[in-house]
This record gives sequence, structure tokens and C-alpha cells, in this order.
Amino acid sequence: REWEPFRNLSFGSINNLYREKNMLKEMLANVREKTPLIHNITNYVTVNDCANILLACGASPIMADDIGEVEEITSICTGLNINIGTLNERTIASMIAAGKKANELDHPTVLDPVGAGASKLRTQTADELLKNVKFSVIRGNISEIKTLYLGSTSTKGVDADVADFINKENLPQTVKFAKEFAKETGSVIVITSAIDIVADAETA
Repeated sequence: REWEPFRNLSFGSINNLYREKNMLKEMLANVREKTPLIHNITNYVTVNDCANILLACGASPIMADDIGEVEEITSICTGLNINIGTLNERTIASMIAAGKKANELDHPTVLDPVGAGASKLRTQTADELLKNVKFSVIRGNISEIKTLYLGSTSTKGVDADVADFINKENLPQTVKFAKEFAKETGSVIVITSAIDIVADAETA
């Protein structure tokens, strides 16, 4: 019964799923073994969730967004997470400074461009971050990612626009654009939707 969902999959597809499951298991074990300290400049709405998720994974969170300490905090961490969900002028300089320091130390960096396209401030800040910081991963919904890649798109606040909905028909086109954006930025692009996409320049 447990194999019922895989009835129509080829052996190769099942083998890939098995490999991916093992890869995620190894990654989680690696995090728990190393217990990395992760610097978060993040959305005040979900800051508690971010902390608890990191703790549950075996990592350790620290939240710091004042320009007076972000570089120092980044220096003692092994990763940086930037989320522009509750953006304000005070933290923009902090995000850029922390990002540059993380790059200098060769730390993994993640950008979540929440609401990019919803306002000029958010869109310009996301663009400024991309110009100044090399991100390991850029994660957003399809409308946010399109805004970063194309410069403008329709958006519904922090939600993806219905017109951008990813389905089986437009999936190949969306994968192509995700790979192109990955090539342009040197980042892994993660698009969350009904169908999630994770892509670098070669593979999705």
C-alpha cells in the first residue's frame, strides 16, 4: 500500500526520490553534528518561527539587525539569512553590511525577497542587495522571483499573483527562467508554489 503513489513512476524516478530522501537525511545529520550559529535579519512576523525551526534542525539562531553589531555578529556565525518581510530604512544598511561580511567570510547566505514588486522600497532594496551581496540561495514565490529577474511583474502583496500560478503547462517555461536567473546570479533559485522549483544554472 505504501508504494501505491509510486505505481506510475519509472524505476529511475523512484531511484531519484530515494537518493533525494537520503541526501536530505545526510544534510540534517550534518547540521545536527556541527550545530551552526545562524545570523538572521528577518521578518518580525515570523522571527520566533525562524528561531524554533533552526533549533529543531539542530542549529542555533541569533537575531541582530542593528548596524552597530551586524558585521560582528556575522563574523561569529556560519550562515546568514536575510528576509525583507518587515522592511524599514534602518535595517537596509544592516542587511547590506551583514551580507558583505558573510561574503568576505565565505558563509552561505539566503535571501527571501518578501513582497518584492509590492512597493518601490522593497523592489529597490532587493535589487540593491543583489548588487552588493552574492547569495547562495534566493527563495521566493514566483511573482517575487519574476520581479527580481524581469524588473517588474504583477503581485498581490506578499502572495504570488494568480496569473503567475505554476502548473504543468507552464512548468518548462518557468524552469527555464529559473535556470537563467540562477546563471545570472550564481545562486540556487527556490520558487515556492503548488509545484516547487529548486534550480541552479544546469539542473532543476
